[in-house]
Amino acid sequence: MSETRTPVRSTERGAARQTVTISFAGFNRAWAAWIGDRLERRGVRVVYVRWDAPAEETLVDLLRGLALAEGRILILVSEWYFQLGPRTFEEWNAALREVVGPDPAKFAAVSVTNTQVPAAIAVLGAVDLTNMGADEAERRLLDRLDLPTDVRPGADGVRGPRFPAALPEVWGGVPRRNTRFTGREPVLNDAYHLLQGSEPGAGVLTLHGMPGVGKTQMAAEYVYRFGSEYDVVWWVNAESRVTYRRVLAELSTRLGLSTGDEYGERLRAVRDSLRRGNPYSRWLLILDGADEPEQIWDLVPTGPGHVIITSRNPEWGEHNSKLVEVKVYDRDESVAFIRRRAPRLTEPEADQLAEALEDLPLLLDQTAGWLNDSDLSVDDYIALLEDGVDPDVVKVSADFPLAFQTAWAILLNKLRETVPESVDLLRLCTFFAPGFIPVRMLREMSKDDLPEQLIRLFDDPLLWNKAINQLRQYSVVRLESHEAGSEEIPSPGEAVYLHRMVHQIVGKDMPEESRREFIDVVRRALAEADPGRPTDTRNWEAYAELVPHLKYADVLNSTDRKVQNLVLNCLRYMWWAGEYTSGWKLGRRTVNAWRELLGETDPRVWEATHHYANLLRSAGRFEETEAIDREAMEHLRGGGERSLEYLRAANGLGADLRELARYDEALELDDRLYPAYRDLLGEQDSRTLNALNNKGYTLRLMGRYEEAMNADRQTLDTRRLVLTGRHLMTLFSEVSYSIDLRLLGRYAEAESVHLRNIRDYQKVGGLASPDALRAQLNLALCQLRGGDRVAAGALLTQVLEGYERKLGENHLRTLSAAVSHSCFNREHGDIDLARETSESILARYEQLLAEGHPFIIGARANQALVLRNVGEREAAHVLVEQALADMTGAVGENHPYTLGCAINAAALRNLMGETESAAELSRITIARATGTLGRTHPLTLSARVAYAADLRGLRARQQAEKTEQEALADLETTMGKQHVHTISARARNRPYWDFEPQAS
Repeated sequence: MSETRTPVRSTERGAARQTVTISFAGFNRAWAAWIGDRLERRGVRVVYVRWDAPAEETLVDLLRGLALAEGRILILVSEWYFQLGPRTFEEWNAALREVVGPDPAKFAAVSVTNTQVPAAIAVLGAVDLTNMGADEAERRLLDRLDLPTDVRPGADGVRGPRFPAALPEVWGGVPRRNTRFTGREPVLNDAYHLLQGSEPGAGVLTLHGMPGVGKTQMAAEYVYRFGSEYDVVWWVNAESRVTYRRVLAELSTRLGLSTGDEYGERLRAVRDSLRRGNPYSRWLLILDGADEPEQIWDLVPTGPGHVIITSRNPEWGEHNSKLVEVKVYDRDESVAFIRRRAPRLTEPEADQLAEALEDLPLLLDQTAGWLNDSDLSVDDYIALLEDGVDPDVVKVSADFPLAFQTAWAILLNKLRETVPESVDLLRLCTFFAPGFIPVRMLREMSKDDLPEQLIRLFDDPLLWNKAINQLRQYSVVRLESHEAGSEEIPSPGEAVYLHRMVHQIVGKDMPEESRREFIDVVRRALAEADPGRPTDTRNWEAYAELVPHLKYADVLNSTDRKVQNLVLNCLRYMWWAGEYTSGWKLGRRTVNAWRELLGETDPRVWEATHHYANLLRSAGRFEETEAIDREAMEHLRGGGERSLEYLRAANGLGADLRELARYDEALELDDRLYPAYRDLLGEQDSRTLNALNNKGYTLRLMGRYEEAMNADRQTLDTRRLVLTGRHLMTLFSEVSYSIDLRLLGRYAEAESVHLRNIRDYQKVGGLASPDALRAQLNLALCQLRGGDRVAAGALLTQVLEGYERKLGENHLRTLSAAVSHSCFNREHGDIDLARETSESILARYEQLLAEGHPFIIGARANQALVLRNVGEREAAHVLVEQALADMTGAVGENHPYTLGCAINAAALRNLMGETESAAELSRITIARATGTLGRTHPLTLSARVAYAADLRGLRARQQAEKTEQEALADLETTMGKQHVHTISARARNRPYWDFEPQAS
């Protein structure tokens, strides 16, 4: 911030000619920016000079150099201004009297601190700007510089920096400012200019470097220096995907977004809000500890704001992030930091220590902290480093640099000598994930059978606080609130923050006996913190906190049933919360570990396998899930094919087969499962009804709509009897039944059922859930078939946006809504948008599903209609013919999907002049549709109307007239004279068919 800035506006009395040079410590950059902005708005020319005080120059020379600056010099008085160097107050007093005393009018000052400063600062006449609002601070500033205070600049629409004492509108999770932060000015300035100069959507910067160089502290300092330029500052622990999603989702409430409880929905709403810059465009996110880009890169927000990532991994550069490397301190920075941390050390001693510790900030902080409280001289400490320590006293991992190993060994010995319980607590912390560690779980756990020294530590508040404070004093841990939105000073009993490097070095070479003892304690603490109901959204925050610690407590190798229940509950939570990728990875590790630990036949192995398969299936990995479910069935067959465990595995296989579009196999399985459940549990058991529901879904996917309706009606009637009419499962069955009605062409009946159903959804749980959106999508399609295009279009848009927020763009239900929305736009809206959406849908289906899946083929059939409408007839013709051939191979020539493709293919043949071929295809389609769906089904009627058009093209006028009149008569009978389909057919508009995927 050393550049000259053009004044915003001029003012009266020649103020535009006045220049003020602001001299400030980098720590107070936010104050300098605010003061400069206030002055520039009154026409004052402002020059910014960041104060530096290299040790090789005297203060007198430095102040004389400053006195040569243009205009009046305004010094921002703070403890930081006088600590740079560092210099004694006596040196400052002498220099101020010598340089400022003779020409006090050249200098002015404002104070932004309440701490002690050199007495001679009085010569500057500093006015205090602390503990007051922005208006009073501005008045005092102007008065000190002899500028008019009664004239206020007019609004120019340009927002300046926020008053430094005022937090941004939204502020959460930011660590407290490190008042010992030293140096790093070039890196901070580089980061600032890279972000400010980035294009909207490209403001992502990664601070990367080795552990212990201060990446997190650098990001925190950036926030405090430049935070006044943002309206939203949100700090996110990004060490795991689960934690990242939870904390970022919590921002939804602070942004005032209207969403449901699920993390997935809230996360998507947050990302959409940030992307649009609404309600805030000046936002800053800090993603701390994101060492594995593949975990979260796809969830990094874009938009007009900025993102700072801290990471050991420079591979973030491959994910559209600018890179800034954070290295160890320069030697002068090390010396300045050590002298601030350990004032008793001289400059040569600080230089000695910095060289011995290789200028690594974390190590300098920890060593200088306890060395300042020790009688040990720097020479003696360095001798210890060179001579090493007794490895039997304390062991430190050889994976670290030699200086680090030895320094840590010395520090741990120091802790053991002063407060030995602090070492026990530190070792316990290494069996939690690094970062925020919920130590309250240790204090809240049952004390039965705990080691005596831990019972004493957990039960004695004074000893507990003494242990934590000792670790804090030596910078081994820090107290930070783990709640993103908390601004309160955290309690030592709640959580501590343990650096990953400290975590690793302490945990590496712990004595085996201590390891076994402490890991068992942490496992028990985690198990006792299990809320026990992973399906309850009110418990999701607790599970999101527990999941990252499972790996470090090695819970998968525990034989404790409570710990195993914790694992199973976490898998269930991850499925319900939509954490599919992280979930299936945990599921796979669980199954593999338990097979070795418990044996292949243990029921817990197959319980875990069930959850693993559910997570894999939800992640779209259907072929893998099929193999898992078949293996489970084969194993569980030994207990009998009527055992509930076997039937559950078979039920999972049925879901796999449906997703893989192997509908015949799925139906064969459904035909066995439903009677098996019925005979075992009775017709009214929920599992029996689920099996019948699944059979109805399979029949619908097969195009056997009449049979599907009968199955769904039976399920609906029984659920109404057993569960009442407004139970969510009853409402789901009601939607299934009404979908069947619509697919059979009974549009008015289907719409009446939907309207009542949606009213019930509204009363029971609102309209934002995926199942309620499913009901609304099908109501919109009923409205469209009935001719109410305005209502249908608005509802289709609303449903698609709801699915995208709730489930994401790539979920099969979202794609189902996107297909219908695209088709609507093709015929009644924006054809360019329809084309773009259609191409996107096809690409997403191709990513999710295997080639040859009917959903991919159907999306291509829809794309052909878009190409037809934009005039690309040849391409449309080729694409629809390929879709017809592929759909025939996928589901057979009599499936409604194939018949619909045939209707479209015949239309393109006619358009391309292949009239005879078109007529022959229409004739065949009529015969097949009549056999499959009946003579008066809408699809059959569309084929008959199309055939009449083909016959007219062949000049077979008499046959064409007869075919057309018969079709019109059936349309009027089944749908009515004024129905849109009847009117369109009467106007001789050739019908087309829209592919509509049945995603549930």
